[in-house]
Amino acid sequence: MYFHNVIGQDDLKARLTDTARRGLIPHARLFCGRMGCGTFPLALAYARYLNCSDRTDTDACGKCHSCRQYDALAHPDLHFVFPIVADKKRKRTVCDDYLGEWRAMLTEHTYFDLDEWLDRMETAGRQALIYAEESDQMIRATSLRIYEAQYRVLIVWMPERMHAACANKLLKLIEEPPARTVILMVSDAPDLILGTILSRTQRLDVRPIEADALARALEQRSGLSSDAARHTAHLAHGDLLAAERIMGQDERERLFLDFFIRIMRNAWKRDVRAMKQTADELAALSREQQRAFLAYCQHLVRENFVRRFRSDDLNYLRPDEAAFSARFSPYVNERNVFDFAAELADAERHITQNGNAKMIFFDFTLRITVLLKK
Repeated sequence: MYFHNVIGQDDLKARLTDTARRGLIPHARLFCGRMGCGTFPLALAYARYLNCSDRTDTDACGKCHSCRQYDALAHPDLHFVFPIVADKKRKRTVCDDYLGEWRAMLTEHTYFDLDEWLDRMETAGRQALIYAEESDQMIRATSLRIYEAQYRVLIVWMPERMHAACANKLLKLIEEPPARTVILMVSDAPDLILGTILSRTQRLDVRPIEADALARALEQRSGLSSDAARHTAHLAHGDLLAAERIMGQDERERLFLDFFIRIMRNAWKRDVRAMKQTADELAALSREQQRAFLAYCQHLVRENFVRRFRSDDLNYLRPDEAAFSARFSPYVNERNVFDFAAELADAERHITQNGNAKMIFFDFTLRITVLLKK
């Protein structure tokens, strides 16, 4: 991954290359934003740029020994930490045990999310974490002699999923960084990261990809027409992964829409038996799918509220979503929209904290019955 492979984000690329050239390199940096907006690609391109021996003003050279090692993701001074599903039977308990799958995924593309990584590990339906055992691996990786790079780089993907013991070890590394060591963290939920870690890192907020840049990328990558690419980029709201789901009319999105419609109809009819059945079906999904569903619900509530302003430029709904929204949007208004958002955020937090999913979804639907009448 080079800076020229990162879609859009020209201002961030310019800032990162400029500070690197001037030697203003923080020992801990946090890239925040949705995965489809380029947080991880930016971090990986930045790591490459730091160690390129013949870099230009805008990018790594791609020819030096360091760049060739980065091409293979096999640089001895580049280390990765990421959530895994521990499998003691197969003796796979730390990130290095999954390094083959990790490199294979990154070789194909660097825009990905947790669901794709779970599929790569063949552990879909289970919760991925950065376990306490990983802390020893981090200490070991950062205590070894630097082989040949100017900087040793540790990239931590999704640090919010760290076990407390591991997070405390990372905090110690940040507080007392080994010489010439740079720690790059990538997160789409920075509020869940240990506060003492946040306060000691330089945060970089990665905004949605500019619509024109995303549309050009979709034309080049997928062969869409100019008009189709612009429309898809608009619906994706600056998120490449969302654009790819839209193009494929992802089956999960259709499933989520069906669940959303059922919840709202059950709540309106106050059909307790149907509420319980839907809650049971949602509880059967994986924790990651449950979190993704609640995030999707927040998106739909926002879009149904915005629809009231009758501005197509502000609306980001697929045709099937828009058909339902035509009837549902009057029930999302100034009197209940903030309560909707709060209830969904609470449900997502409880799911993240491993609460009882059946109770969480059933309770959420009961609360919706009141909000729809406001």
